[in-house]
Amino acid sequence: MAKAVAGAGVILTAFLSAPEGPVEPGGFDFRRMAFFQQLGAVGYSRTPLLLLEEPVAGEAVISRLRSYLTQAMLAEMPGQAGAFAAGAMTGDRSAITQDTVKALRDSSLAHLLAISGMNMAFLVAFVFGLIRYGLALIPPVALRVNTKKVAAGVSFGVALFYLLLSGSNVATERAFIMVSVMLGAVLLDRRALTLRTVSIAGIILLIARPESLTEPGFQMSFAATVALIAGFAVLDRAVLRERMPRWTVPAFMLVFSSVIAGFATAPYAAAHFNRFTDYGLLANLLTVPVMGAVVMPAGAVAALLAPIGLAGPALWVMQQGSAWILWVAHWIAGLDGAVTAIPTPGPWVMPLITLGGIWIILWRGRAQLVGVAALAAAFALWTQAERPPLIISADGKLLGLIGPEGRALSAASGGGFAAQNWLEDDGDLADQKLAAARPGFTGIKGEVWFTIGADKAVAISGKGALDRLAPACATGALVILAEEAEVIPPDCRLIDQLLLRETGPLAFWPGSEGPKVVKTKAQSRIWSGKITAARPFPSLSGQDPPLAVTAADQARINPP
Repeated sequence: MAKAVAGAGVILTAFLSAPEGPVEPGGFDFRRMAFFQQLGAVGYSRTPLLLLEEPVAGEAVISRLRSYLTQAMLAEMPGQAGAFAAGAMTGDRSAITQDTVKALRDSSLAHLLAISGMNMAFLVAFVFGLIRYGLALIPPVALRVNTKKVAAGVSFGVALFYLLLSGSNVATERAFIMVSVMLGAVLLDRRALTLRTVSIAGIILLIARPESLTEPGFQMSFAATVALIAGFAVLDRAVLRERMPRWTVPAFMLVFSSVIAGFATAPYAAAHFNRFTDYGLLANLLTVPVMGAVVMPAGAVAALLAPIGLAGPALWVMQQGSAWILWVAHWIAGLDGAVTAIPTPGPWVMPLITLGGIWIILWRGRAQLVGVAALAAAFALWTQAERPPLIISADGKLLGLIGPEGRALSAASGGGFAAQNWLEDDGDLADQKLAAARPGFTGIKGEVWFTIGADKAVAISGKGALDRLAPACATGALVILAEEAEVIPPDCRLIDQLLLRETGPLAFWPGSEGPKVVKTKAQSRIWSGKITAARPFPSLSGQDPPLAVTAADQARINPP
């Protein structure tokens, strides 16, 4: 087996497939993300990695440096604390276990690991302060040079290096653009933190990556930044110093900023990830100061001292800070009720929340009540969000039916990704096995019966599914077949894999004239390909039967 070295050519046998589409109508479209990330296929390999050619000298320098620094840090800082520190500094998270990732996510601390706005801001702020106040200690330099602009220039170089070292992912690019605009404001003798600078950063980012508008990272980063700027603009620091003891002001500012950022990002996090971390504010209050005052500065100092072999003490400090963050993450994640499941909001909820928040920030006086009303309407709509009573997966092998105990699944295994997403979108923390034990489906494995509205239906899958098609059709039930039917029995109301391949996953909604069927592949997109004309859906209760079938279906109904 070849050693994985950045820039080396390797060969292996892999199982590849095109990126999958949404698991339900309106769901997250991985194909869209893959298109903009220029991913043509995804897959896995079970074969050893073989070396085809050695890396060419001078190529993949940054990738090799990232690998070298990560291994050096892990050698000095063993365990998950070292893996967390290396991930935060270099972007290489390969040594972080799934248990650690889950604890960080369930405690609302996953953002500390992502190289995004916070990490970039911590590093740049430390370098900016170090250069500016370091030069101020040298009178001949301080009297002749604008140390603030020198610090801004050096900080920009550090931010650029950090961007390249971390792999230039979308979140880091977004953070780099925002930091660059703010440092540019310093160089032009303008205020760095204003709504104008945030607007300029947003415009630049959307010009460079327009697809990022719908991504959670973009929405949460700008929501937190705008809220913090607006919040501190209202706060009168002079009055605080007069009314509060000086030593309490930093603590108050920490709590105030955490509360503002938490409230600003919570709706977007809940909408995208279907969860609310009940103790997230406490976790952030206990860890964010350590991240900003210990971990990131210690990492910067270690980088400065590494060439002369004195990085050990700084790495030790960094390890202790990382260990504290992980301890808090596991403690918070282990508390009862640490995570509350949130259902996916309707299509108008997040636009109303965004517009309402912007209105409150931009207007003053009674006009702000319009924004408050928009927020109230949005949260009211969120509480009334409905989920489809029935969802059929893209291959027809898994069905999800809303029942008295939540969504019941037709199978305890298989289609795990779809099952997990359906349950999360429902605001349900159950796993697939638990959901499969809920009432809703009857029958045996490979042939489960259920009702949708006034319709009786059966899902057929597994070995011998085609042999059971005709008897199922004879009952008059709606048949979901996890195969491609070669011959359609007369008057059979059938949804098979051929139809699902044209429509994608299906969602059934109740209606006054019978269930309404919503297709996933409703429109042609660059990343999804051209939508072919699907044959009509089988008739449901209260609906007229299809008027026509395609030529392909006619051949299957009356084979030659």
